[in-house]
Amino acid sequence: MQLRSSILKVIAYFDLFNFPVAVEDILFFLDTQVEEYPVKKEIEALVQEGCLFRTGQFYSLQNDPALAEKRNWGRRHADEMLPIAEKGARFLFQFPFVRGVCISGSLSKRCADEKADIDYFIITSANRLWIARTLMHLYKKLTYLRGRQHRYCMNYYVDEEALEIKEKNIFTATELITLMPASGNGGVISFFKANEWTTRFYPQYLYRNRESKRTPRSSLLKRTGEKLLDNRLGDRLDDYLRKLTASRWNKKEERGDLNIRGNRMSLQCTKHFSRPNPDVFQQKVLNRYQRRINQLAAQWGAVFH
Repeated sequence: MQLRSSILKVIAYFDLFNFPVAVEDILFFLDTQVEEYPVKKEIEALVQEGCLFRTGQFYSLQNDPALAEKRNWGRRHADEMLPIAEKGARFLFQFPFVRGVCISGSLSKRCADEKADIDYFIITSANRLWIARTLMHLYKKLTYLRGRQHRYCMNYYVDEEALEIKEKNIFTATELITLMPASGNGGVISFFKANEWTTRFYPQYLYRNRESKRTPRSSLLKRTGEKLLDNRLGDRLDDYLRKLTASRWNKKEERGDLNIRGNRMSLQCTKHFSRPNPDVFQQKVLNRYQRRINQLAAQWGAVFH
């Protein structure tokens, strides 16, 4: 019964995003370590009972073969985009005070639709996050001139003083375990080590890849910029840029501005991290997930812990 519940938890979570999963996905995201055979046997039982639906290699709570077709297309498209994302990560690593770059979002899960952006998770040196972020976003403004702004979506920043993610739930654990290291092994490895709490949700987190394929040597421009701002001037500039950004985003929130996906725009701006407000999207996902779990428990008698 516990294995059944663990399998359903994986499928229920990804079903929120209309994302059917294969056996290899289920094994990766299980909250317990178990051999492949009993997992396959339990999945087959769930299919026979009508709890799950199978299309090819994929399983879902929805009887919709189009979801499997969409995922196959999304995987092929993601594989086409990944070399572009890896090249972009190496470029972003050359900005002053950047210590690590990971690919995040739908691309890191190898499922990108035709409107998918290239999302990055950025790690900076301590107390220089806002200098790095500002320089990177100034560059992004230039990419609009060539229609390539979707290639540089730097959504989440942490610095070396705040590597541990505070919200410890299935949403953040899923995002962390699927991050793709792309550049800056020192910062990336330290980040993954600081977040080993994730193994409470996903034991496979301990065994995931923690090293980038290739990390370029820091450029002369990067080294010079860091040397010039490794002082009190850099401290004051970082604080100023944080306050400036926070003021601009507070005005967006007051106006109720929406992004291109129709979600309310909100950003948390602290000294050591910059991230979307978890109350906006993350909490919605967690609430929907809990409702789905409750439905499965009532319908199929599964016991979830």
